Amino acid sequence: MTEPVLRPLQADPATFIEEIAHARKQEEAWQLTALFTEVTGFEPILWGGGIIGFGTYHYRYDSGREGDAPLAAFAPRKVRHSIYVEPKFPEKEELLTRLGKYKASLGCIYVNKLADIDLAVLRELLVASTAETLRRYG
Repeated sequence: MTEPVLRPLQADPATFIEEIAHARKQEEAWQLTALFTEVTGFEPILWGGGIIGFGTYHYRYDSGREGDAPLAAFAPRKVRHSIYVEPKFPEKEELLTRLGKYKASLGCIYVNKLADIDLAVLRELLVASTAETLRRYG
């Protein structure tokens, strides 16, 4: 059986961020790291797939599938940042209307640059998403 891609790595997240070639993306990764650390109270951990996660929780689906995931996470991708959030929580839609310029899928918010969004609203999203994850999975 192969190891899952989404797993904590032994690599240093600071080194990973320092290796981001684009200066603005690197600076924004540091900004997101500070925000996520403040919101969650956890230090960053580098996960497989280039994901920077904060805290962990164990999930178990009705299907029987289970595993560990970061409580909150983002990935500083080449084109845009991927910010991972809980797929459903009561405040999500209202907060997204105030966030700014982004694209989204069920559990991810894609942001080209942080100047395009309201960071105070992003903070609110992270607080609400983290609270929902803890409520659902303990």
